[in-house]
Amino acid sequence: MAVTSIYTHNYQSPLGEIVIASDDTAITGLWLVGQRHFDIEVEGCITDKDLPIFDEVSRWLDIYFTGNNPGEIPAVRMNGTPFQLEVWQILQAVPYGKLITYREIAELIAKKRGITKMSARAVGNAVGRNPVSILVPCHRVVATTGELTGYAGGVERKRALLTLEGHCVTED
Repeated sequence: MAVTSIYTHNYQSPLGEIVIASDDTAITGLWLVGQRHFDIEVEGCITDKDLPIFDEVSRWLDIYFTGNNPGEIPAVRMNGTPFQLEVWQILQAVPYGKLITYREIAELIAKKRGITKMSARAVGNAVGRNPVSILVPCHRVVATTGELTGYAGGVERKRALLTLEGHCVTED
């Protein structure tokens, strides 16, 4: 089996530097520098390679950070457990400017599986491990109370992203 090369690209955002990773055809990671679960091992990655996917995601982010809906996300390829992939698929369906709760995600998964209950805490753990933040909008997940709980990039960044999308988010 051939080993896939991983390429990285840095993007300067209003929230700080972002590292984007790709296998040359899809985005495999997008992290705000300094966030928890910054899972890429940059050593051994090829940097500064011009890839069409990096141009595409940079254009998407440029539009996003102007406070506009950038539309469909560029191609992503995410690796995780089957449960994480299930949660991340739900995240991808949350529209720009909308919110969803951890409980709502848990209820969607429980219904799909034909069971009565799913742990919102397990959902929260999967959301927190999302390797393609912003594109796969884990920042749009809030507590049932509306509270801005957890965000690998920091709650202040989560607040900024939601404000950018038109939510009136106040300090706790």
